Amino acid sequence: MSALGASPRIAFFGLLGSGNLGNHGSFDAMLAYVRSRHPEAGISCICAGPEEIERQYGIPSVAITWFQEHGPGRSRIETVIRKTFGKVADLGRMPRLVRKYDIIIVPGMGVLETTMEVRPWGWPYALFLMVLCARLAGVRTALVNVGANAARERSLRLLYTWTARLASYRSYRDEYSRDAMRAMGLDTSRDPRQDKVYPDLAFALPKPPVPEADESAPRTVRTVGLGVMAYRGTNADRDRSEDIYATYTAKIVEFARWLVDEGYRIRLVTGDPSDQTVVDAVYDDLRKSRPDLVDERFFNEPAETLGGLLEQLAGVDLVVASRYHNVVSALMLSKPTISISYGTKSDSLMEDMRLAEFRQPIQGLDVDRLIDQFRALESRAASVVPAMRARNAEYVAALEAQYDVLSAALFGAGQAPRVASTERGE
Repeated sequence: MSALGASPRIAFFGLLGSGNLGNHGSFDAMLAYVRSRHPEAGISCICAGPEEIERQYGIPSVAITWFQEHGPGRSRIETVIRKTFGKVADLGRMPRLVRKYDIIIVPGMGVLETTMEVRPWGWPYALFLMVLCARLAGVRTALVNVGANAARERSLRLLYTWTARLASYRSYRDEYSRDAMRAMGLDTSRDPRQDKVYPDLAFALPKPPVPEADESAPRTVRTVGLGVMAYRGTNADRDRSEDIYATYTAKIVEFARWLVDEGYRIRLVTGDPSDQTVVDAVYDDLRKSRPDLVDERFFNEPAETLGGLLEQLAGVDLVVASRYHNVVSALMLSKPTISISYGTKSDSLMEDMRLAEFRQPIQGLDVDRLIDQFRALESRAASVVPAMRARNAEYVAALEAQYDVLSAALFGAGQAPRVASTERGE
């Protein structure tokens, strides 16, 4: 039994319910941890899409902000007014909300990142306000295996560092994230129990069984998992975001056409509803340029969960992906993988998997080089897979060790880490 009583009240806090599969994968892993280690706990969710979380998981859920709860106005001016009013209303709403819980967990995700466009008074402010109100109310908060990078904007740096300072527990999914928080002024050396580096939470998810071979398909046909995203750059790229998107999409279309011409089947995968525009661009091009091949070489069934995405990737031979959690999913299945990286987090993961040579920056994507990397990886697939499987086993052991630390920090459970040496970055 925990020190919090017979039935501690836990809330998961994050951009959940919005369709992002990576966020949901981290949530699934932490939800499984709580239900397994602390089945007595009452579970709720404070999230971006409460109706969707209640539909998928049956968990009582509420919106993060007043504006999310009440929705936009009928006109742009009315929407701006409602957003502004919502920021003021949240100053009273958030304290009342967090006092309902004993523990609030932020499960993984890139919650302290600026690798995509982010406004200071959106998610960063909401996260800071939650942690501040929880601290004042005596509610324990945990940032578990989160991603971070050094923000350029002073407002974001302040919000992120104070969020981390006020949290009861924090850990990171890679050394780069911890170093980024240090660079922004966070002291990560005071408490030996936290500021550790552990693998991404998704590596704790159960792996799906390998599907049986499709007897109708020729034995020589190989399937490539092609992960795409509607990438428009970071805060620094707002003036040219549409050009960035158009350039990236055109190169993905070109590579997909090459795969079809070389005899491969394409399993197109995504990670967010916004990615559908890139899927449509690939399909439209193949339908026009390769009408006789598109139906037998192109497959796309959007997954609703990261578990569903894992099931899709279990049936492919190689993966080329852009979204971070598409890359994570492929690597945890020990699939030979090429990363089209939009952030250091993907590069760090590929390096840790000893696949550093099979990556490219998304804004400098070179299709000819990608084809060369693809051919090289395919020829070496048999040799890289065993090393990937060994690394995956280490990741799972590290996450299990962290669960002991987390239980002690949040629930007061008298548990010590079983394998301290599995912590990373030490």
